[in-house]
Amino acid sequence: MTTPIDRRTILNAAGVAGVVSVAGLSACSSGTSSSGAGAAGTAAGAGTAAGAVSVATADVPVGGGKIVGKVVVTQPVAGTFKAFSATCTHEGCAVSSVADNKIRCACHNSYFDAATGAPVSGPAKTALPAKTATVSGDKISVA
Repeated sequence: MTTPIDRRTILNAAGVAGVVSVAGLSACSSGTSSSGAGAAGTAAGAGTAAGAVSVATADVPVGGGKIVGKVVVTQPVAGTFKAFSATCTHEGCAVSSVADNKIRCACHNSYFDAATGAPVSGPAKTALPAKTATVSGDKISVA
């Protein structure tokens, strides 16, 4: 004999599943620097006035990068700075780190070339959109 499930049990189970789903998705949207030192945004001297981003050149290691808001700034070779959208072209997660000249999206393990933004491995098939990085003194500005 089966016991009928009441409405309250079903609604409680649906509510718990919803909370777990939202908590899991929020992890996809966090951005950190390659060193894991902090969340993306205006921290660590980065400005985001009118969509512009400013990063100190010293904060972008050679072969690595820094994620600031919706932008990832890389330094594939000493003195050469590149900038790309920090939104993965696979399913729209924020990229999570930059190391060994590769930009990584941890959501589905896609990797992009830090010099070109082109997909290197994983499910992403489209390059990260390039942005213009301008170096002035010890600052990199991305519009």
